[in-house]
Amino acid sequence: MGGASIEATLELWASSLRDVKARVRRLFTQERVAASAGLFLDGLLGEERRKTGWMRAEAAGDPGPWRQQAILGRGRWNADDLRDIVRDYALETLADDDAVLVIDETGFLKQGKASCGVGRQCLSPRKRIGANIVLAYWNRVRF
Repeated sequence: MGGASIEATLELWASSLRDVKARVRRLFTQERVAASAGLFLDGLLGEERRKTGWMRAEAAGDPGPWRQQAILGRGRWNADDLRDIVRDYALETLADDDAVLVIDETGFLKQGKASCGVGRQCLSPRKRIGANIVLAYWNRVRF
């Protein structure tokens, strides 16, 4: 994407997001739940620095966080099917005979107790137990 304009790059990202939403749509039996899942993705990718349930709901135009929380907590969708969709998408968009995929699982010590995804666990390599969050970074490296 070396010489692509900002507009072209943004359109490519928007097109890719529409593609992902279309692929994920089949996980849900009701259109309104699929639409909420799409809005959930939009909220995660939105400009807000903090992604609380209330902030995501406000960005989606919902009166409260219950609809988006239902997708994760009470919704009926198959995690294995989602994994397969993500794997297929990654292979289609990242596969390259001249590159490798490097995955780095990194843990961060957190100070607060209210952050999403924070839990007491062992943080390697320091072997400290505390409030941590683990992130996985994926990079495609061409050789």
